[in-house]
Amino acid sequence: MNNSEKPVVLTFIGHYLPGYKSGGILRVTINTVDHMCDEFVFKIVTRDRDLGDDKPYANIQTIHWQQIGNAMVYYVPPQSMTVKNLYDLITETPHHVLFLNSFFDPLTIKVLLNKKIRRQVPFQPVIVAPWGEFAWASLKQKYAKKFVFIQLARLFGLYNNVTWRASSEFEKRDIMKVMNINPDSIHITGDFPIKNIPDTFPENNFKPPPDDKGLKIIFLSRISREKNLDYALKILRKVNARVLFDIYGPAENETYWKECQDLIRQLPPNVTVNYLGRVEASQVVHVFSHYDLFLFPTGGEAYGHVIAEALTAGTTVLLSTETPWRSLETDGIGWDIDLVQMDSFVETIENLALMSQDDQLKRRAFIKSRIMNRLLDPAVLEANRKLFLRID
Repeated sequence: MNNSEKPVVLTFIGHYLPGYKSGGILRVTINTVDHMCDEFVFKIVTRDRDLGDDKPYANIQTIHWQQIGNAMVYYVPPQSMTVKNLYDLITETPHHVLFLNSFFDPLTIKVLLNKKIRRQVPFQPVIVAPWGEFAWASLKQKYAKKFVFIQLARLFGLYNNVTWRASSEFEKRDIMKVMNINPDSIHITGDFPIKNIPDTFPENNFKPPPDDKGLKIIFLSRISREKNLDYALKILRKVNARVLFDIYGPAENETYWKECQDLIRQLPPNVTVNYLGRVEASQVVHVFSHYDLFLFPTGGEAYGHVIAEALTAGTTVLLSTETPWRSLETDGIGWDIDLVQMDSFVETIENLALMSQDDQLKRRAFIKSRIMNRLLDPAVLEANRKLFLRID
């Protein structure tokens, strides 16, 4: 099927390639494009710079469609991101469905304002994917501001007549609770794993952790309150085993990061901690492959794409129960523990630290052999296909 015959999914997302700082939303969007580009044309409208950056990407053209990976991408500078300019772009770009990533992003809001105020212009079906923004751990950050916007959006019907896309039953319940909407308007699809994992990775400046520091534990996520890095540090404060704990991710909230740094200074001498900054999306699986455990006591995830990446690398995961990833111990790939049971997190780490290097390697091989049964679910492809084709 050539591109002229494929349905066009006009996608709005805050940040896209070559960016890497926006985390799971970016990664799962890339994976969706890679898995479905044979059936759909993805035209992606996004900012011309990465999350938190003042300068645009090098070597891209703005206000111009260009091929980036398996998608056509249109980069918009801040001064051009007006309601009127986005309306012109939408009406001038043939498409079959509008796919809006994020509930709170101004890009989503401006598109929906166009839909609301230009009623004489027929808009194509609109899908909104909040990507976990309604999970309580995320929603409670700057809650007053978010609450006011949600009430105004509901009052003015800004999100009327849209289809909601959810990653899981977890997220569906959150959407229903916050927006007070009919469950029939919510479409659960599941998320795609990374499609092509390279056999080798360029090292860039990545240095694998040393083997002489004990159990190698990684935390890889945005450093924000809802991701619970502080909780992870409080766990390690109670651990007696020798542990290396490497932290990766952008420190979005300076106040929260300072709180975490205070906790780091309180850790016992058997725990070595390094903060190693951001990881490019293409390097995440490679980085995970050098660690024994992904410690991620998150406050809430709609899906948790970073969990899938850790398991793809064969890395054992130790999670909270606030994600769709459950019954991990039964499958032999990790643990999901209630956040009220901190001592159970500690005990799990102590037991894992007793494993020999040979047993760790066997465990990694076992996880890699098992995880694809969870990730490569044909139902995910079919659910996403129905979503974009508007089949109920």
